[in-house]
Amino acid sequence: MILVFFPGDDPTGDGPWDMRAYVIFNVVLISMSAIGAAVVLATVRPPARHLPRWLLLAPLLGGSVLLVIRGVPGMAENLLMLTGVRRGGFMGAADISTGEFWTGIAVNTYFFTGAVLLLGTTVSYSRRSAESGPRRSADQVR
Repeated sequence: MILVFFPGDDPTGDGPWDMRAYVIFNVVLISMSAIGAAVVLATVRPPARHLPRWLLLAPLLGGSVLLVIRGVPGMAENLLMLTGVRRGGFMGAADISTGEFWTGIAVNTYFFTGAVLLLGTTVSYSRRSAESGPRRSADQVR
């Protein structure tokens, strides 16, 4: 966590962003991860049963969409890299180092695995919360 605020040498690589943008970006990512972990944990904790269904389902759906958008193309990129069709992936250089190659594989696999797990959690919670919701009697339907 300390590296977010004091990363040492310029982590932006002399890019168009300054250190403040780097810190804001990392704080947003860490916050999203912490909120996501809390929401996923709330889907299986008894006290969360009193929360409105939408309060957990909205961030679950949003996180699922974000991870699918990042994870599925990442897995396609992994396939390109592993088969040798495009060693640097979609946008990378063709002559990357072995370390960059395996780092790309690991990062893309991480996001794809997150997408699969969060989609499973979202579907499971959606079904469980719909089943345990208030039932309407036949008199209320009429």
